[in-house]
Amino acid sequence: MRDDPRRTAAGSASPTRVEPVPGEPAATAALGSERALLVADYHAGYESGLRYERGVDVPSRAPDRRERLAALLERTDPDRLVVLGDLMHSIGDPGGAERGELEVLFESFASDLAVTVVKGNHDGRIETWLAESGAVEATVDVVPGGGVALGDVGICHGHTWPSRAALETDVLCLGHEHPCVRLEDAVGGSRIERAWLRGRLDPAPFRDRPEYEGVSWLERADESPPAAIVVPAFNDLVGGTWSNVSGQSFLSPFLPSGLADGEAYLLDGTRLGPYEFV
Repeated sequence: MRDDPRRTAAGSASPTRVEPVPGEPAATAALGSERALLVADYHAGYESGLRYERGVDVPSRAPDRRERLAALLERTDPDRLVVLGDLMHSIGDPGGAERGELEVLFESFASDLAVTVVKGNHDGRIETWLAESGAVEATVDVVPGGGVALGDVGICHGHTWPSRAALETDVLCLGHEHPCVRLEDAVGGSRIERAWLRGRLDPAPFRDRPEYEGVSWLERADESPPAAIVVPAFNDLVGGTWSNVSGQSFLSPFLPSGLADGEAYLLDGTRLGPYEFV
């Protein structure tokens, strides 16, 4: 599931690599001189949210989430951790168990690990809390939900339209959607699996938006749009969009119309083909 460089009549760009970590809802990426680990939709404090919002009592899996992320950081040895939105679950300030989970999480990071958090729709006043928290010693940058460009990789959360800078890259990575597929066997049994969605951005839904005027791939027929990668949710409790089930509504304002020739892949790398026909 490697993303290819865009090619124009003027020549070819150097490859931009966003490589899924086999078996995990995470990817590595080359961001200029840095190597990054990308994850999306961590949803710290989700179990507390279930108790408060729905009256459902679920034991906290905070230690499991932290240990899985720690294992990925050790395995991939990145310079930077990039969270593609919804690091938190509560909409406002983190409180109680959620605040404790985040504090312990940040305390577990190596002192030389840089962290970029794209502000998702669940991240509330996360930048204020991070600035005020004495427990957070890591170098943390919080960027708007529309995202930014890190080298040749655009990052955003996906709950709003991407920033212009995020679109003027080789590949756009986003979360928010929690993509899943429903797989059925010959006797009618079914299971839900988290999935990656990958394709290229379709120019159509972006062309009439004035903030994108002058974006080259929207105006030049000889330039291909960026690749697009929808990253599965790191938190395995949160459910998501069943991309191959009719009647399911996508959450992002530019999906699915903005994803051309989108294909689904399981976490183990299995290619399922066009996501809507799996």
